[in-house]
Amino acid sequence: MSDRVFYLTTPIYYVNAEPHLGHAYTTIVADAMARWHRLAGDRVWFLTGTDEHGDNIAQTAARAGVSPQAYADRISAAFRETWRRLGITNDDYIRTTEDRHKKVVQKILQTLWEAGEIYLGTYGGQYCFGCERFYTEKEIVDGKCPDHLSPLTYIEEENYFFKMSKYQAWLIDEIQRRPDLIRPERYRNEILGFLRDPLQDLSISRPRTRLEWGIPLPFDDKYVTYVWFDALINYVSALGGPGDPRYETFWPHVEHLIGKDILKPHAVYWPCMLKAAGLPLYRHLNVHGYWRIGGGKMSKSVGNVVEALALADKYGNDAFRYFIMREMVFGLDADFSEEALVARLNADLANDLGNLASRASTLIVNFAGGVVPAGAASPEDRAVGAAFERAVRDAGAAMDELAFHRALAAIWEFVAVVNRDRAGAVPARCGGEDPRGAWAYR
Repeated sequence: MSDRVFYLTTPIYYVNAEPHLGHAYTTIVADAMARWHRLAGDRVWFLTGTDEHGDNIAQTAARAGVSPQAYADRISAAFRETWRRLGITNDDYIRTTEDRHKKVVQKILQTLWEAGEIYLGTYGGQYCFGCERFYTEKEIVDGKCPDHLSPLTYIEEENYFFKMSKYQAWLIDEIQRRPDLIRPERYRNEILGFLRDPLQDLSISRPRTRLEWGIPLPFDDKYVTYVWFDALINYVSALGGPGDPRYETFWPHVEHLIGKDILKPHAVYWPCMLKAAGLPLYRHLNVHGYWRIGGGKMSKSVGNVVEALALADKYGNDAFRYFIMREMVFGLDADFSEEALVARLNADLANDLGNLASRASTLIVNFAGGVVPAGAASPEDRAVGAAFERAVRDAGAAMDELAFHRALAAIWEFVAVVNRDRAGAVPARCGGEDPRGAWAYR
């Protein structure tokens, strides 16, 4: 058993609609990392959950004719069930409507208020209800939200603000001091570019005259907490908060895994919040790209969602997991199509792995009486052993960098070595006239 500790979080998913492939990808690669560390003997805590407050949820629930709590209960249950069916091995599942979360949020807010990190002020700006945040003029694209491509709403109101601007110089220094804090590097550079402009203070409340659905501020219950200030704290509240033995064990080793659409809150808001609260930063912020459909981002709001469970049911859970981990280069965008999925599964799983399984089982049954033979190693055996050691080493190095496609490629190098005959040629395939035999996907 290793003495190493590994704490990994996914984002907590917003409950404005049911889970899709984008959510499944994040959670599956997180699950792969958690399984890898468990295999290494590490002590692992793997967290996922749902983000359930804010304008968007209140509005969506109203359109559905139900209370926000009833709506959040239904969608959160759908996420939980999706992860169960996809074989996700999370150790905890946090909901922002749970008392254990609310208590830690209010405790941190009270600490910041007493430390003078929060003040009452007035702000006006262009607001996206889908993103639950204000956009600057520089960020707006053709008068619309750059993510949802929907019109923005000008809102001016009195709110409480977190003194985020005072931490700008510190944050820049921290990112420069720790080159792998945000990875891949393209996202580190994106945040450093954003921080060239003055950082604004962060509005962290919404008046209850406009929004009731949220955690009340502990020092002024006429306001509820801004959804991002509430949601980001889940990574701490799920461990019980400072002083809890689980927090003290796992927080020093925390790794966050997110999609690039929520880079700014995690790379700017969250570090400043932690610094102000006197809590250590995460070890790494690991950021992946989008799955694209027809050249555009896969999005619930845009309406081009691929339903993950249907594909997993059709092709098998392991095959589906293999495809999305092998097809996307972590950090970059990737194009999704069912045709690409079938082509990848036939080439890698049916041809390569399928042939190896068929060939090896046939040889064992026909020539070794159904028992894996033992004996002195031949030169071919030693070559296979060396290839295996190389695959484990290369796959491990790739997993440390979240380069899942490289880890799988390293394993498939080993599959290719074992598939070769003694002369180095690829053997005739087992399984009849179709070289893919019964393994082919159609």
